Amino acid sequence: MYDLSKGKIMKTKISMPELFKNPRYRGKHIILAAGKIYTAKTGEGVEEILKKLEKTHPNITPEVAYLPKARSLILWM
Repeated sequence: MYDLSKGKIMKTKISMPELFKNPRYRGKHIILAAGKIYTAKTGEGVEEILKKLEKTHPNITPEVAYLPKARSLILWM
């Protein structure tokens, strides 16, 4: 986040509920790890990102979610 009054970049913790509100991430897989947001369009892309994160940040547990598009129907069985 950028604070205009001080001209500095402020570090704020990002949470999944905040990302769910952002329409930019609709239709994508989201990975939140080490204070950074990673996105992928497919499950295979998620797998690649998770492998890289495991090597670079072995002690961090990433949060993974899929945000469906606005008019998607998800069936639970």
